[in-house]
Amino acid sequence: MKLSLVVPCYNEAENVRLFTEKVREHLADLDYEIIFVNDGSKDDTIKELKNIKNEKKENITIINFSRNFGKEAGIYAGFQHAKGDYVTVIDADLQQPLEVAREMYDFLEGHEEYDAVAAYQDVRKEGRIITAFKDAFYKIINKLCDIELYANASDFRCMRRTVVEAILSMSEYHRFSKGIFAWVGFDTYYRPYEVQERNAGTSSWSFWSLLKYAMEGVISFSTKPLKVVISAGVFTSVMAILYMIVVIVQKLVFGIEIPGYPTIIVLILLIGGIQLTVMGIIGEYLAKVHIEVKGRPIYIAKEVLHSTREEG
Repeated sequence: MKLSLVVPCYNEAENVRLFTEKVREHLADLDYEIIFVNDGSKDDTIKELKNIKNEKKENITIINFSRNFGKEAGIYAGFQHAKGDYVTVIDADLQQPLEVAREMYDFLEGHEEYDAVAAYQDVRKEGRIITAFKDAFYKIINKLCDIELYANASDFRCMRRTVVEAILSMSEYHRFSKGIFAWVGFDTYYRPYEVQERNAGTSSWSFWSLLKYAMEGVISFSTKPLKVVISAGVFTSVMAILYMIVVIVQKLVFGIEIPGYPTIIVLILLIGGIQLTVMGIIGEYLAKVHIEVKGRPIYIAKEVLHSTREEG
């Protein structure tokens, strides 16, 4: 098998058939397979995928999750079942062009010095708020982490088998693929692409889901937030000691009456707020450890279906 396409799907019933036709159009001369991962879709995605499989026009594997486990789990499951020398991660909504997927494969075939090709949006089409948020995210996470994330690089990428095996060796439950792709290393070529309009349906990503995803990335690949709260604690303690000295000098040397109630309330609120923030950050790390030590599977497959293309 030359190329495996890993396609995470969530409510993509209206897209998977056209996607399959586009694959056939651009990859007809290759020995390829399509691995659809149905991530607990609420529509007829699994029904439509089974119809496509039963037609036996493609080499298809369908991994049907028992519930929604998230795109990260879908990518991992697809990698586990991929047989190709090259593996491409691509969405089913046709926003990521199949012709670009073919170009990434051809590039790796002709450039042995590279192990992966990652596509990034040179010009983003989101609103200003989302764009500004993403720009800030890349700046912050690259300052906090030992690895560097290429700005606007997506999960849309093609990798050699060695890269896929390295990613599979990282079996952590809380997965942040952008960070994992960077952490395993390998020589990656970044190429721009223009995202297309969705063929049908709406994106499942919202501002809050993106914010949660960003926090997941920072906590998964950096311990610097813990060092920041230590610094904040030390700074607060030093300031409290200095203020205490000022109060004592004012009282004993100058005889100035110091109003006690407002001062106490301000200090309690300040220190209490810092303590709650510190506890919250530590709690996030402990929560991740709590889940990891349970050793739960990254996903549960309700069924795994295969079909082989019939010649003729």
